[in-house]
Formats: sequence, C-alpha cells, structure tokens
Amino acid sequence: MSEVGSVENLVRKADGSIDSGASPNSWFSDNKNKLMCQQPPWGTLVAVNVNTGDIAWKVPLGITDSMPEGKKDTGRPNVGGPMITAGGLVFIGGADDSRLRAFDSKTGKEVWTVKLGASAHNTPITWRGKDGRQYLSATSAGGSYLASPASDDSVIAWALPK
Repeated sequence: MSEVGSVENLVRKADGSIDSGASPNSWFSDNKNKLMCQQPPWGTLVAVNVNTGDIAWKVPLGITDSMPEGKKDTGRPNVGGPMITAGGLVFIGGADDSRLRAFDSKTGKEVWTVKLGASAHNTPITWRGKDGRQYLSATSAGGSYLASPASDDSVIAWALPK
C-alpha cells in the first residue's frame, strides 16, 4: 500500500466528462532524489486477519537506496499485488526500488530479496513443474505511474527449494 500524500484536482473536459488535472506524479516529493516530503513509511505491506478484520502485521515495503545506512528502510510507493504460497510465503515486487521480496505470511519478516534490473510492478506467479518443484516468476520492466525508469524487459523465474 502506498502511503504518500498528493495534491489532486478535477477538470471538466471538452466532452463534459471529468478527469484528473494533476500530473502523473502529484505527490509531495523531491522528485530529483525520489524522497517524499512526509514521515516514512511511504509504502507498506499489510496482512489482515480475515476472521476478525484486525491487522495481523504491517511492515515497510521497499528501501530508499539514496538514504544513509540505518535510514534506508523507508518503504516506497508501490503498485502490484502479492502472491501467497501454501507454504506461507508472500512474494511481492511492487515497490519502486527494483526488488522482489518474500515475507513470512505469519510474521511479516522479510526472508528473501533479490535486486532486479527494474521495478516489478506486477503480481508474481507460481506453478509446479513436471519435475514436482515449485517455480516463481515475475517481470522486471519498470515504468508505471510511479515514474520508475522503464529500463529492463526481463521475465525471470526461480525454482523454490524442495
């Protein structure tokens, strides 16, 4: 979930319909350094207990590479859904920091991360191969309204441990 403030305005188009008059990125931000002008986290991953509606856990999703060590865990604006395995892993790559991550579905602890060529603004997929192993795949392309550079065009697959 992106947690960034923005300014929006509506405009009436010539055909009478109403549209957003804001630029694609209307956040309160320092666009040059990709820093939001508000207290982090700027993006989170949230697990909800479907039986009670309570938040089970909430963690920052994404890091800001330009920040000094110890202050990088800001969360980042994100778009793209999580994929949850029966084995209890949550895979997500939606943050604009070009990483795909796995979290423990019970605790929210990050258990795996890999740096990609660009952001993975998509929902990862998984399947079981003929060899019985489980595979995971995501695209690395960037782009989207998050102003992530469209600097890659890869589809990457990983085999999960047996």
